[in-house]
Amino acid sequence: MNAIVRKTIDLCLNSDRITRQEYLQLTSVILSNRNITEEDLVQLNRIFDRVQMGRIKIID
Repeated sequence: MNAIVRKTIDLCLNSDRITRQEYLQLTSVILSNRNITEEDLVQLNRIFDRVQMGRIKIID
């Protein structure tokens, strides 16, 4: 996974906020199955779970 995606993951988990564009980018990463490590998959799932629970807010 590239550095930009990892930075996005870190920012989202630390700030509890994600832009709609970042959310779509991370969704695309999971759906494309581009060399995702187990650790990256866990982090991505944490973000999606937190969005569903309302703990990470999607901002425009």
